[in-house]
Amino acid sequence: MTPLFGRRGRSSSASAAPPPRWVVVVPVKPSARAKSRLEVAGVGRSDLARAIALDTLAAASACELVAQVVVVTDDAALAREAAMIPALRFVPEGDAQGLDAAVAAGVAAIDPNGRMPRAALLGDLPALRPADLADALRAAASVPRGVVPDAEGTGSTLVTAGPGTAWESSFGDGSFARHVALGCTAIGITDASTLRRDVDTADQLDTARALGLGPRTAALVTSAHG
Repeated sequence: MTPLFGRRGRSSSASAAPPPRWVVVVPVKPSARAKSRLEVAGVGRSDLARAIALDTLAAASACELVAQVVVVTDDAALAREAAMIPALRFVPEGDAQGLDAAVAAGVAAIDPNGRMPRAALLGDLPALRPADLADALRAAASVPRGVVPDAEGTGSTLVTAGPGTAWESSFGDGSFARHVALGCTAIGITDASTLRRDVDTADQLDTARALGLGPRTAALVTSAHG
């Protein structure tokens, strides 16, 4: 008797759905107001903040599971310098007050009905590798809400919501505990993941440098160190 699906049958890998692709919202303050605690001798703070944001955006755009990166900012210079990065859409920050309002504005602009998987990514991850972001998004696809803690374990670098799940976030100091309280599942990624190394201080930038900085940030830091 001929098997129902023929000789080859129907393997689980052949019938498996491809992983979802995400909309990733990145809020970026104007560089003149960003990174007030990040002081690196020989490097202008606003230049460094913009380079960090651009390297983060480039890595997110290069991630295989990202369909589009939505940048919420009023920094016109950032928009000009990001012109060569694919898959970016810019949304003005406008009257939004704080990270959560900026993220909500980006989510509403691109997917107001919550039909796609959405994520908010902090824009201060200069060592971010696309594969590390993909690993986190792949794991986040199995939960309604997810959160990735920063390297210290108290903040959050990535927050996610699956299709049909209303968007909520609570970034800022101590945000990881608040995100868990909102129903986010902690996404299990390694301590060494570049997704966890956000940068607010020179010491944190040194740690990110050891992981491998993106090209824009690396060029500034290298020139400052001779």
